Amino acid sequence: MSGIKKLAGQTMWYGVSSIAARFINYLLTPYLTFKFTESQYGEMSIVYSFIPFMNVVFTYGMETAFFRFANHADKKKVYNTSSISLIISTVILTVILISLQHPLSILLQVTAHPEYLSLSAAMIALDALCIIPFAKLRQDNRPVKFAVVKVGGIVINIISIYFFLSICPRIVANNPQHWISTYFDPDWAVGYVLFANVIQNTITLFLLSKEMLGFEWKLDPVLWKEMLKYGLPLILAGFAGMINETFDRIMLGWWAPVSSVDAAKAEVGIYSACYKLSILISLAVQAFRMGAEPFFFKQAQHENAPRIYARVMKFFVITLCFMFLLVVMYLDIWKQFIRNPKMWVGLKVVPILLLANMFLGIYYNLSVWYKLGNKTIAGAYITVIGAIITLLINWLFIPYFSYMACAWATFACYGSMMVISYIWGQKEYRIPYATKKLVAYLVIVVLLYFIHATSIRFYSIEWFSLVLATILLGIFTWFIVLVEKKEFQKLPVIGKFIH
Repeated sequence: MSGIKKLAGQTMWYGVSSIAARFINYLLTPYLTFKFTESQYGEMSIVYSFIPFMNVVFTYGMETAFFRFANHADKKKVYNTSSISLIISTVILTVILISLQHPLSILLQVTAHPEYLSLSAAMIALDALCIIPFAKLRQDNRPVKFAVVKVGGIVINIISIYFFLSICPRIVANNPQHWISTYFDPDWAVGYVLFANVIQNTITLFLLSKEMLGFEWKLDPVLWKEMLKYGLPLILAGFAGMINETFDRIMLGWWAPVSSVDAAKAEVGIYSACYKLSILISLAVQAFRMGAEPFFFKQAQHENAPRIYARVMKFFVITLCFMFLLVVMYLDIWKQFIRNPKMWVGLKVVPILLLANMFLGIYYNLSVWYKLGNKTIAGAYITVIGAIITLLINWLFIPYFSYMACAWATFACYGSMMVISYIWGQKEYRIPYATKKLVAYLVIVVLLYFIHATSIRFYSIEWFSLVLATILLGIFTWFIVLVEKKEFQKLPVIGKFIH
């Protein structure tokens, strides 16, 4: 249990920063949906769907390779080699990306603003340079500085966006002769969001300067080749993962069953805004990944490692179940974060996306078997299968069902990846997961959702919906405490109340 306590503590700190990073989207969703039209919001979403693909290329699995080799080789050599590799590759890739901004702007349907791609290149480059310094903080068990730096950058991002989208227009309107009027362009709204991210990443890199400059220019060629061999398959996995996670917005922009490019961008905007309501599950998954990756590698040498991994999975799934219910049954409250009521038409995708992200979180938990066994190519194969499912379903059904096809494609993709990883992983590295019990928990929360959704169709009064949601959530809480009583009794703080 001490191992799980340690993971929980690290996850809390990494979660503070990761949750803050994701939650900024939550905080900005009402603001940006108020400031932007559906089409503008869609255009922004398309550009931000492209950026993660480039993040994968710029980092080429070096972060995971760093964790893997830092536990088995000279840490200083690993840090030196990974830092030098990323610095050199980042410079080369940034030049290439900027030189391709015009053809990429055509592909992404932002031909009026090809400079968005240059800003994206700067943002991606700065982010790539922060990868290894952040990884070193995690490896050295320094989650507090990790969180402080992350949150500091986020605060700068919020201030910058507000300055560009609210303060500057106000200054120009009140004083057209102000020097800001010379540079401010009200039609460049998406560009200012990108520029705010560039400012954030610049300051983040500055805050990490001690770690960033703490390496020596001594690249170990043999170690570098081994790290590349380990990390390069993750490019395929990461690229396929981005197809699963973000490429549906780009495809929706291409094939939405509407009559114009602006209307297609509006569909993307609606889908993207509603996708943000699945953020609670995504936050839990992100926080878990940040704490779990170094934790899993360090626990691998222990005899009871499989049992620890199984218990982690149990608590993780229970947490996701509660988050699912908190969102879907109180959706009338959560939807207020989208300040453009025209976008509420897409709320029907939220339960589907929440389940999909639960599957993704479970998949990340299951992925311990191929990461510990140096079989990262297996993760690539699984993710590629998911990508094929995503591309196929979206290609076949977006022209008929618009963003509903995207939601179901995400569900099918992550569900398939979860099942394949479980079956394959149990053959390679058996972990005693409480499979039947966890599946039962997932089925129960879905049934509770259907009970709530069906009931409010017949009696659609707000207070009734909230009361029923609270009762059903209470029933599930009582059920979990009853079934997992012995497990909860072992936990600090909570345990004494269970007694």
